[in-house]
Formats: sequence, structure tokens, C-alpha cells
Amino acid sequence: MKLLIIFIYLITTNFSYALEKPDLKNLILIKNPKIYEEVIFKDINQKNVNLDDFKGKLVILNFWATWCAPCRDEMPSLDDLQSNTKLNNLKIFPINIGQEDVSKTESFFKELNIKNLEIYFDAPITLAKKFSLRGVPTTIIFNKKGKEFVRIMGSIDFNDEEFINWLKLYN
Repeated sequence: MKLLIIFIYLITTNFSYALEKPDLKNLILIKNPKIYEEVIFKDINQKNVNLDDFKGKLVILNFWATWCAPCRDEMPSLDDLQSNTKLNNLKIFPINIGQEDVSKTESFFKELNIKNLEIYFDAPITLAKKFSLRGVPTTIIFNKKGKEFVRIMGSIDFNDEEFINWLKLYN
């Protein structure tokens, strides 16, 4: 009986850990989720967007630039993620930190056939500093309370089923 209990315990703890974090080498799960004040960036019309207005949703901030090859590779899968019907409480903000103009950014989206995402900017690079970004792409995921609980350093395939199923747990 003891062996059966130990066996069940080991299986359930390993299973719950697998659900807790997908097997992506560059995904960092933050044990004590962080809250940030004044997370504000610009939309394509230069209007302020405040992250506080999206509490209650799972929010992804993806920092990228048009000159970044890994950003180019991951952007189509990020676009797919925004339209994934399994994640109906998700809002993705791809934020260009490359200080490029609107027309260059629009060309980038058009070239990659990005249809589900809107364009955002961190023009004065305030968020890059606030979040201590070390490079692009960097993706930060905020829970429904507006706290950062995941950071992805580098590119991933946002169409990865394990990642999507894990993300559903927080949606």
C-alpha cells in the first residue's frame, strides 16, 4: 500500500510540474510574480495604452524590432496565438522597440501577413529599461491580476501545443 501511495504521489507531482511549465528552454517561470507601475506604450496612432486597463485578461507583451531575424521568425506564430479560439481571454501587444517609423513597421507586418495583431511602440524605450530587457525578442506574460509571471528570452514557436495547453491554465 505504501508503494502505491508513493507511486501515485510521484506521478501526480511530475504531472503537475509538467502542466506548470512547458518544456521550453528559454521560458522562465517567476516564482513571486512582479507588479509594475505605469506600464504605458503607444498604439499606431500615438495614443497611450495602459496595461492596467487590461486586468482580468491574460496579457502578453512581445518586444521586437524589424531588424531582428528571430522576431521575424516568431511573429507569424504569435499572430496565430492571438486568434487561437482556445485562448479567448488573451490580449497580445507586440511592441516595437527598434525606434522604426510606422511605415517600416506596417511593411514588416504586411510582409509577414500579420492579420490578428495590432502595432504598438515603445518609442522612448521606457519599457525596455523598466523591464531590463537584454535583447529581442523578449516576451513577458502577465496574469489576470496584472503581474508578470513568465518571461521568455528569445524566440519560441507560439503554436507549440504544449505551450498553448499550459497557457490555457491561466486564461
